[in-house]
Parts: sequence; C-alpha cells; structure tokens
Amino acid sequence: MNTEIETALADALGGIAPEADLSTVDRSAILREELDLDSMDLLAVYTALSEKLGVEIPESDYPALATLDGLVTTLARKLAAR
Repeated sequence: MNTEIETALADALGGIAPEADLSTVDRSAILREELDLDSMDLLAVYTALSEKLGVEIPESDYPALATLDGLVTTLARKLAAR
C-alpha cells in the first residue's frame, strides 16, 4: 500500500465520484467498473493523479492502471524513478 498514491487517488475521485470509498474496493478489480466511472471520468482521474504526484502518465500506461493494485504499483515505480 502506498499512502501518498492512494491519498492522491481519493482526492482525485472526490470531485468525480465523491461516494467512492477506496477501502471497499477490491484491489484486483477493474477500477472503472468498481467505481462506475466512464472514460472521461477515468481520464480526469489520471490527469489529476499526474498533477498531484508530479509524474507523467502517458496513454500507454492506462492498461496498467486498471486496478487499484496496478495503479499503485505503476505510480510507485514512477515516483521512485523521478
């Protein structure tokens, strides 16, 4: 678990899906389905994460960000590399 990334995700979701509770999300489930997000919502989340964490998230990374575990792992790697 990476608190910085999950806090940034919760903040990003606050304006898009305020009812989302990450503590109840299956870490291996598809976030889009778990949180009932459409493609524009998901893009807004990725953009907010990029800004909050100061990392670039190219479209080619989106498949790796599909689950909570994948998102945390991928972004933690990016944070460590900066």
